[in-house]
Amino acid sequence: MKEDSNKSDTNGFTRRKFLRGAGITTAGSVLLNTGLLAADFHSAPETGIYMGPDAVTVQMQINGQMEHLTIEPRTTLATALRDHAGLTGTKVVCDRGSCSACTVWIDGKPVNSCMTLAIDVGGREVTTIEGLAPGGNLHPVQEAFIEHDASQCGYCTPGMIMTCAHLLKENPNPTLEDVKIATRGNLCRCGTYPHVFKATLAAADKMK
Repeated sequence: MKEDSNKSDTNGFTRRKFLRGAGITTAGSVLLNTGLLAADFHSAPETGIYMGPDAVTVQMQINGQMEHLTIEPRTTLATALRDHAGLTGTKVVCDRGSCSACTVWIDGKPVNSCMTLAIDVGGREVTTIEGLAPGGNLHPVQEAFIEHDASQCGYCTPGMIMTCAHLLKENPNPTLEDVKIATRGNLCRCGTYPHVFKATLAAADKMK
């Protein structure tokens, strides 16, 4: 015959009461150890000037020009460039730092602009794909991409060019392996990698 799970022992203590009490005790221990109880919660100390949630005006050096952009503090650099500075050459594809289509330079170093807050840029110099062709004069990498048909849908192309141009700036005589390593974070869903490699090596020869 099945034993009644609520049957009391000689002290009036039931199995259900025991389990309920054990659960409450465990939960209480977790809350205490993780500091989640309201009585034990302390707000983080102030460490600087807080901005937001309303829009603020920031100054940014973009392609050699000082820009004043009114943006929310949560705005990424990619969004600030596209929606506020009107520089739509920078593409947003994955929006999570996985494809590098949004690559721009900050102080000459390539970064994923979709993972960078615009307000964190400060006085550093931002260079976009538009900044590689001042006055309409194409960068040798841009010319080589056209000559070697290194773009198809075009979504990855600006980020790919920014990455390859940075490689040639740092290494004027790259090998094929150097180009492959430099572009390993740039995803091309059309599969034009061989043309990208040829274009970059051709641009390196032209720039010598």
